[in-house]
Amino acid sequence: MHILKKPTWFIPDRDATDENIYRSRRDLMKLGIAGAATLALPTQSFSGTSPYKPLKHTKSDIYKGQDLDITDYDNASAYNNFYEFSLEKKDPKKLAHTLKPEPWTIEITGEVQKSFTIDINTVFNSFPLEERVYKFRCVEAWSMVVPWVGFELSYLLKKAGLTSKSKYVSFVTKHDPSMFPEQKGSSLFGNIPFPYREGLRIDEAMHPLTLMTVGMYGKRLPNQNGAPLRLIVPWKYGFKSLKSIVKIEVTEHEPISTWHRMNANEYGFYANVNPKVSHPRWSQKKERVLGKFFKEETFIFNGYKKEVASMYKDMDLKKFI
Repeated sequence: MHILKKPTWFIPDRDATDENIYRSRRDLMKLGIAGAATLALPTQSFSGTSPYKPLKHTKSDIYKGQDLDITDYDNASAYNNFYEFSLEKKDPKKLAHTLKPEPWTIEITGEVQKSFTIDINTVFNSFPLEERVYKFRCVEAWSMVVPWVGFELSYLLKKAGLTSKSKYVSFVTKHDPSMFPEQKGSSLFGNIPFPYREGLRIDEAMHPLTLMTVGMYGKRLPNQNGAPLRLIVPWKYGFKSLKSIVKIEVTEHEPISTWHRMNANEYGFYANVNPKVSHPRWSQKKERVLGKFFKEETFIFNGYKKEVASMYKDMDLKKFI
């Protein structure tokens, strides 16, 4: 008899905090710390400003790596690294209106049994979307905890069919200067070789924590958060979770990663969260969750050690950053 085992990060719906309750609780907490508000990063309550209706998704399977407060929607949607729009983290929300998330297609190709192209609306209407609460850690020592809505990348790769040459997965963002002003190459970031590219090893890509994300907080992704489709790999630094994906290519050899290509000493291909390995210009031992003032300890693999450490058991994590 085959016994199904729930993953270690699974919590049933009955144990998940109701959205209205956790938002009310956070509002009360804010009242209690009003005196320190001027010292903290800006925190606002959920305003539901996403222009889209709620997504059809499963809420019974909610995943999370650590028992942390969920970041307010307004913080999570207003403080973003999206270099196609700006170097400044608060600018993408103001500038991302130029991104047109529909129509949008995603090509799956390379070392697979069957290449194909899908429309984003096919994903919205027929893919098994579910909500997962993941901690998202950026290399600049800040983080956020978000209820993402998406599907496992492995679901898509299994549809394409893997081969003996399926060793890595490469991701490419959309290249369209009319949507992304920084792609015009006329500013400080003009030396970035757009389109943005990232990659994963095939076992990382097939891991159940790796999520192709189409929404957050129950609604479609805002433009500035990577609409209409982005990657979330919660045990890695945020630059691995690229946005606005148009192509997924399975390869035999390690693909080019944009930041690794530009500065390999600072941005490794693996980019696993590791407090013992400092960025050349700052420490990674502590992090600040958006909306909070005090820094917190950074955990190896961003708190997902139990789930992912076995993939790297024979690797020197200080060498293969």
